[in-house]
Amino acid sequence: MARKLQVTFDCTDSDRLARFWAEALHYRLEEPPHGFATWAAYWADRGLQEEIPDGYDSVIDPGGVGPGIWFQRVPEGKVVKNRLHLDIQVTEGRAVPVEVRRRQIDAEAERLVGLGATLVRAVPSGGLPDYYAVTMLDPEGNEFCLS
Repeated sequence: MARKLQVTFDCTDSDRLARFWAEALHYRLEEPPHGFATWAAYWADRGLQEEIPDGYDSVIDPGGVGPGIWFQRVPEGKVVKNRLHLDIQVTEGRAVPVEVRRRQIDAEAERLVGLGATLVRAVPSGGLPDYYAVTMLDPEGNEFCLS
């Protein structure tokens, strides 16, 4: 039986990353459990002693298909390249001409830059005439790609 998957990002500003990734993936911010006005109230009720900022720390796929993503606050910032990154497919793939995919990917990259991402580089064909992708960083420097 397949297992349910959650992706976890270590971060310093969970609310900012939750909001960014909700927009980037067309997910929604995960509301606190019933009976709690905020996530901080929920975690305090569970006995978490550390300071808990107001805001969101997780996003979910509104269709229930994709994995949930949790943004875990940690005291240290990111210092090295990710060993794992997300690839976000924003086109229909090779069924669409590469020139059309390039425009779609570049438009999505521009939208995400407006939300706080950084464009690192476009990855042209690399010897493949029908390949195009863009490498980016989220607001805390986590690498991801658009294809």
